[in-house]
Amino acid sequence: MKLTLGPLAYHWNTEERRDFYARIADEAPVDEVYLGEVICSKRAPFFEREIPATMERLERAGKRVILSSLAEVMLKREREATAGLAEMDAPEIEINNAAGLYARQGRPHRIGPFMNAYNEATIAWMASQGATHICLPTELPAEAVAVAAQAARNLGLTVEMQVFGRASLAVSARCYHARSHGRTKDNCLFICEQDPDGMPLRTRDDKPILRINGIQTQSESYMDLLTESPRLGAMGVSHLRLMPQAVDMVGVARAFHDVISGVLDTAEAEDRLRGLCGATSFSNGFWYGTAGYRRIARAAEA
Repeated sequence: MKLTLGPLAYHWNTEERRDFYARIADEAPVDEVYLGEVICSKRAPFFEREIPATMERLERAGKRVILSSLAEVMLKREREATAGLAEMDAPEIEINNAAGLYARQGRPHRIGPFMNAYNEATIAWMASQGATHICLPTELPAEAVAVAAQAARNLGLTVEMQVFGRASLAVSARCYHARSHGRTKDNCLFICEQDPDGMPLRTRDDKPILRINGIQTQSESYMDLLTESPRLGAMGVSHLRLMPQAVDMVGVARAFHDVISGVLDTAEAEDRLRGLCGATSFSNGFWYGTAGYRRIARAAEA
C-alpha cells in the first residue's frame, strides 16, 4: 500500500504552508502528496505562486504530486480555475466536483472523496468518464468499502481511503465560519486563518460536536483507521490517505508507515498516534456502520 497526504483543508499562512511541505518533503514517509485549495477559492491566491516550488521540492524528495480541484464550484472565477486545472496534462489531477468532471472531457484523472463514489454503478460510470483512481467517501462502512474496492479493481482503478484526520461531513454555499464572527462570506477578512485546525462547534451543554472550516463542516474527532490498515490492504485498497491536521504530521505518517511496513504492531503504533494528537479524540464509527463519532476499540481483532 502507498501512503498519501491529502490536500490541506485549512487556511494556513504562506510561511506555515511552506515550512509544512518542506518538512513533509524531507522527513515524511509518504509516497504521494495532494496540493491545491479544495474548500474556498478566496484562499487560493495566497499559496498559488508557491505551488511550483513546493511541487519541485516534493518531487525531488521522491514524492508524487497530484493537484486537487475545489469541492464546490459556484462563481465565475471558480469555473475558470477548475477549467484551467482540467486542461493540464501533468501532473495528475484529482477532481472533487462535477464541474471538473465536465471540464476534463473524459481525459484521465483521479476522483476525490467529495464526488461520492458510493456504489459499483457509480464507480463504473466514473471509470467510463476517464477515472483511473478513486478516493472513497469516509462514511462508508467496511462491507461497502470491500465491495467498492473490488468493483474499482475489476475496472483497473486504484483505490484510496482516508485513514487519519477529521472527516469532511458537508460543504455549503454559505460560510458559517464568517457568519459566526458577524461577517459575510464576501467580507470575511479570512477569519478562518485564526483556526488552523478548524473552529470548534459545541452543543448548548458545552459538548464538542463538530468543527467548522470556512464553508466546510468536519467531525470534531480525528478519524483513525490505523488498526484497520492490514484489513484495508486485504480488501484491495492501495492508497491510505492522511489528512493534514495541526499536529506533527511527520510523526503521524511514520506511525502508519511502520504499521504497513510490518515494523511496528498496531497497538504500539496506536499509542504513538495518541501521544502525537494530544486531547483530540479518535473515531472509527463509520467503518463499523454506526454513528461516525464513536470509537470502537479493538473491534477488528474481535
